[in-house]
Amino acid sequence: MGRHPVGLRTRRYRGEGRPRPVWPKAWTWLQDGRWGWGWHDPAWALTACPFHRYFRVILLLLLALTLLLLAGFLHSDLELDTPLFGGQAEGPPVTNIMFLKTHKTASSTVLNILYRFAETHNLSVALPAGSRVHLGYPWLFLARYVEGVGSQQRFNIMCNHLRFNLPQVQKVMPNDTFYFSILRNPVFQLESSFIYYKTYAPAFRGAPSLDAFLASPRTFYNDSRLLRNVYAKNNMWFDFGFDPNAQCEEGYVRARIAEVERRFQLVLIAEHLDESLVLLRRRLRWALDDVVAFRLNSRSARSVARLSPETRERARSWCALDWRLYEHFNRTLWAQLRAELGPRRLRGEVERLRARRRELATLCLQDGGALKNHTQIRDPRLRPYQPGKADILGYNLRPGLDNRTLGVCQRLVMPELQYMARLYALQFPEKPRKNIPFLGA
Repeated sequence: MGRHPVGLRTRRYRGEGRPRPVWPKAWTWLQDGRWGWGWHDPAWALTACPFHRYFRVILLLLLALTLLLLAGFLHSDLELDTPLFGGQAEGPPVTNIMFLKTHKTASSTVLNILYRFAETHNLSVALPAGSRVHLGYPWLFLARYVEGVGSQQRFNIMCNHLRFNLPQVQKVMPNDTFYFSILRNPVFQLESSFIYYKTYAPAFRGAPSLDAFLASPRTFYNDSRLLRNVYAKNNMWFDFGFDPNAQCEEGYVRARIAEVERRFQLVLIAEHLDESLVLLRRRLRWALDDVVAFRLNSRSARSVARLSPETRERARSWCALDWRLYEHFNRTLWAQLRAELGPRRLRGEVERLRARRRELATLCLQDGGALKNHTQIRDPRLRPYQPGKADILGYNLRPGLDNRTLGVCQRLVMPELQYMARLYALQFPEKPRKNIPFLGA
């Protein structure tokens, strides 16, 4: 017989003329077929080479890497089937909430979410006192602007327009209140404000267009008329209680942003509203339907101005404080989404939210959910307020809905002034109703 390769002891099989490898004791687990090659595989001969120890190490490393990749793949696929609150301690839904409602930032849509949650769960809302429709805006908030603040120590939800003033807010809201707000790209927030408040703000009334205003803002804007011109410069900064005419100095800006971070557990971003709502739902431990909403208080395309690159840059410069605020919390939102959900799971949750919105649109809305101008909306109670030069849109509901479905659908599309008046009547039945004059028009 020929000599066997060097380095591997052999013996002959009983009754056979071929050699059988005699494996080292440490490798007997390979021989008996529990894992790897048997003697009958030609690859066994590789172990006879001088570098067999290195080969075994490489083989084990490749196996470990394969197992890690397989585990990661399975984990990422299973992520999509994991409940929203999987991996975190579940608990009762958060019911003490303060939402700082900034202007022209999709905040009316968020307000509708909070109003519906309050009504569904029979929660108290800090509503404007008497005939008011906001909580003292643009003055700094005072507790006395809230209806019933003397007879009721604390409220569950506060979400109407106000200028943030923490010590006074704390007189109205419980200690465990969850604070959040929403921001929008200041360029588009200012464009929307210009149209919406064109006939209200002196700085806007004198300007023929936003381009003209931003080309020479000091021609139209007067610092001394701040409370009338709050919508014309750093409006979101103003809503947080800060000075919109302050210099954009680094130390000052960082200190104010740090104040917001200390108080507000979450800041939504209007350009990423669905992603924001997914994170809000997670933080509040709410059901999916609690955060599903239709766009409210949106404008028709014809009342949206197209801005040149030069005008956009001027808007960022004019509203520099808003821009710093927006940039910071846009980064913060995405960092939180990556840390708490990850890309795959976030995409799955956003799609769930959008799919449910489509289902409710099919159930509730006429013409596939197409937005209507106020003259096309049949039910006057669902017609939104029409301010300035804006053309604010709304919805028609499908005819023939049963009473229960009709109630659900009405609440989903009810404009904020009408919904505020509705909650006021439910919460304070002994007081005169809120008067919404334009409803009869």
